[in-house]
Amino acid sequence: MKMRQTQRALDAFERVVAIDPANEAANLYAATAAMEMFDGETAVKYAEKAKELAPNDWRVNTTLVAAYAGAGHRQQRDAERELLRKLHDDPHAAEATQTNGFLLEMFLAGPYRVDAIEYFHPMGEFHLYYRFLVRKRSGERIGAIDCQSDDLNQASWAKAHPKDAAAGKRQFSLEGDSGGRHTQLGLFSGDADYDRVKAEVTRTIAAQPGLFPAGV
Repeated sequence: MKMRQTQRALDAFERVVAIDPANEAANLYAATAAMEMFDGETAVKYAEKAKELAPNDWRVNTTLVAAYAGAGHRQQRDAERELLRKLHDDPHAAEATQTNGFLLEMFLAGPYRVDAIEYFHPMGEFHLYYRFLVRKRSGERIGAIDCQSDDLNQASWAKAHPKDAAAGKRQFSLEGDSGGRHTQLGLFSGDADYDRVKAEVTRTIAAQPGLFPAGV
């Protein structure tokens, strides 16, 4: 896995699972390898087995949510997201309470691989909701796109859109970072629905091919 020979890794984990189906770690690693190959259905199969074996293991929940996302199973994905939020707010779930967010999905956008991070609560003074780590297909990180909604801009937007603000909507910005260069990539209003934000990020990457170095 560290050498990014994911097919060989998946083959090895599957051999272990065939011998020892109740091996939680092997099922979990097989799911992770399948996700790295963007094989969502295979990832779901092994992640669900891992959850059956270890229903209270936080690592399994974080793997399963990304597996469901990769397979396009939105209803199951969102159910796992809600479960993760509850675990994060549970003082008895030590590992969950110590994290700020989780990997929600890995997807391809043009020549890049994108890792979508969702935060349990908006982070920092600019209220960071999602961070999309942009990588080359080889896995090398080359930039990021943040979805944020800072209070200063929100105040002026709310004055111009009082009905939307009263309904709980906000103005969001996409902020790009590549090689130390920061760029505001766009604005949109509404709520922090992940699928909409992902669509905005995907559209932005396609519309600005020179934003990040060539993906190899």
